[in-house]
Amino acid sequence: MSKRIELKDLDIYYDKFKAVEGVNMSIDPRSVTAFIGPSGCGKSTVLRSLNRMHEVIPKAWVDGEILLDGDNLYGPGVDPVLVRRQVGMVFQRPNPFPTMSIRENVIAGVRLNNRRISKSDADTLVEKSLTGANLWNEVKDRLDLPGAGLSGGQQQRLCIARAIAVEPEVLLMDEPCSALDPISTLAIEDLIDELKSEYTIVIVTHNMQQASRVSDRTAFFNIAGTGKPGKLIEYNSTKQIFENPVEKQTEDYVSGRFG
Repeated sequence: MSKRIELKDLDIYYDKFKAVEGVNMSIDPRSVTAFIGPSGCGKSTVLRSLNRMHEVIPKAWVDGEILLDGDNLYGPGVDPVLVRRQVGMVFQRPNPFPTMSIRENVIAGVRLNNRRISKSDADTLVEKSLTGANLWNEVKDRLDLPGAGLSGGQQQRLCIARAIAVEPEVLLMDEPCSALDPISTLAIEDLIDELKSEYTIVIVTHNMQQASRVSDRTAFFNIAGTGKPGKLIEYNSTKQIFENPVEKQTEDYVSGRFG
C-alpha cells in the first residue's frame, strides 16, 4: 500500500504571493517524516499540497511536481478527489462528524466516495479500522453512540480510523497531538509507530521531542522574513537533524535559540 513521494522544484502560491519556494525532497515508503520549523514557514502548506487540499483555498496553486510512485498528482486530468482517497489527512483538532455515531464516522469516507457496502462488510471494515487505530477495545460496545461523545484523544484516533478505512497509501497528519493531553499524545505516537509498517506517514509538529520520538527523517523549514517564501533548509535522518545538523539555522532552531 505504502508509496514513495517525490517533490520536485515545488513552489506554492496564494494568488500572486509565493508562500513556499523550491522544495526538493524524496519521502520513503513505510516511514515517518516530520516537518518542523517556526510558524509561517510553510510546513503545513507543503503538507496540504501533498493531497491537493491546498487548492481548496481560492486562488491557491502550485508549480512543480509532486510524484506518488512516479505519477504526478498535479498532472493533466488528475482528479483531486482520487488523490485525496490515496492520500488521507488527519487534522490538528479532532473533527468527528458530530451527528454521526462512532460506526457511521468510520465508514463515512467510504460512503462519501460512493462505494456501496453491505452491512456485514461495513461491520468488518469498522472493526478493522478501529483496531488499526487502537480504539476497538475501548468503543466496541458503544458503536452506535455519537463519535463526538468520546474524549479528545479517542476522537483523534476515531479520525485516524476514518482516514484508514478508505485504504489510502499515505497518511498526512497536521499537528495531530497539539490539542491533546500527554497520555493521549503518547497513544497517538505509539499508533503512528505501528501504522508506518503499512503507510507512508508525514507529520507536521511544533513539538521537537515528538519529532525526535516518532520520525525516521526530519525536514526543517524556515523563512527569511515577513513576506518572504518558506524554504526547505535541511532534510536528513532525524538523528542527524537533532544531533549533528549541517546548517546553522537548523542547529539554532532545534536547540531552542529561536522559534
